[in-house]
Amino acid sequence: MSILIKDSVIVTQDAERRILKGDVYIEDDIIVEIGKVNTEADFVIKNRIVIPGLINMHTHLPMTLLRGYGDDLPLEEWLTTRIWPVEAKLEEHHISIGTKLALIEMISTGTTCCSDMYFFEDVIAREAEKFGLRCYAGFSIIDFDTPEMKKEMLLPECDNFIRRWKGNNMVVPVVAPHSTYTCSPETLEGAKEIANRHDVPIHIHCSETRTEIYDVMNRYSVRPLEQIKKYELLGEKTMLAHCGWITKEEVREIASSGACVVHNPVSNMKLATGGYTPLPELFDAGAVVTLGTDGAASNNKLDMFETMKFAALIHKHHRWDASIVNAQQTLDMATINAARFLGINAGSIEEGKKADVVCLDMASPNLLPRHNIISHIVYAASGFNVSDVVIDGRMIMKEREILNVDVEKIYEEVERLKEELVE
Repeated sequence: MSILIKDSVIVTQDAERRILKGDVYIEDDIIVEIGKVNTEADFVIKNRIVIPGLINMHTHLPMTLLRGYGDDLPLEEWLTTRIWPVEAKLEEHHISIGTKLALIEMISTGTTCCSDMYFFEDVIAREAEKFGLRCYAGFSIIDFDTPEMKKEMLLPECDNFIRRWKGNNMVVPVVAPHSTYTCSPETLEGAKEIANRHDVPIHIHCSETRTEIYDVMNRYSVRPLEQIKKYELLGEKTMLAHCGWITKEEVREIASSGACVVHNPVSNMKLATGGYTPLPELFDAGAVVTLGTDGAASNNKLDMFETMKFAALIHKHHRWDASIVNAQQTLDMATINAARFLGINAGSIEEGKKADVVCLDMASPNLLPRHNIISHIVYAASGFNVSDVVIDGRMIMKEREILNVDVEKIYEEVERLKEELVE
């Protein structure tokens, strides 16, 4: 397949963060040429703002089915009285439809890759592969029975899951112990052993709330990050979701370990977790920092444009400093930072890179006048500006139509299952 994007503004995200005017030619799964391109192509797109595909580093995809259910409650009450009772009823067909809805939403809003963690992760991985979206699929491990299986089966089945998906072109299997307050030391050790044996990433919640900090300290006499480090889960393949309540010393520990912090500003604000992932300190320490939406039940969107804007604004407001997290740093977190951490040859528009590319409608009123394209992407754009999406060189969405997907049928099934779950 070949794709030609002509007469466009190209936000390269290369080492110099250049913004070019010209064409982008894609052949098979690679960006072949940037500049003035005179050639034929299977798909031709014109007059766009071209950016690297956005990477959503923390999701719970099937929770789209719980969007708007149990809102405006504290986190612990929200989990125990609304989310967990409904999750106990989940079956494979719920997971499949909820994941399809999430994939439609992410593709429509410019996400080309996500890092997920949930139950029934085989189902989620299959749907992502069918849709053609890159997915780092985290098999959730926790110390109680899940809707899918008994707790004693989770570690051996996680091992089987890794074996089934390792080597897949679009799906990377991940070991995902839920957190230090829901996983015993023995469970953490088991998760670490599987991840090490198969050399795959680890994805874990860390220091999301003050209650979590106190619970873990009361139980184990250490903070969550120290518990993660103690059981050797902290390393250069580890994704730490949230980190809203980490200390300055923990910032240095994370940076030196090579682990990745995933900031989820919208979810954290909505659930009133109270802590702020300390982006300035993490940047100063040289830590890898990326962005995530969290699940649609706690966000309630999977729109990474909104997440970028909140990520910048929350820190400006909290620190009384309008320059403390700028637009370029924010776009970096959603693109090149995440791609480098995951080891994907993407995250920038450069010749020889993987063709994970998103186009915005240049004529959108909220993107005019174009004084500063990076500013517009972070502060003015939304997912509704996305017109076309290319993933691994495949045309996934063209002129806001997701190709080869019966969207209306999926929407109808979502509404039907909503009643089934919450009755």
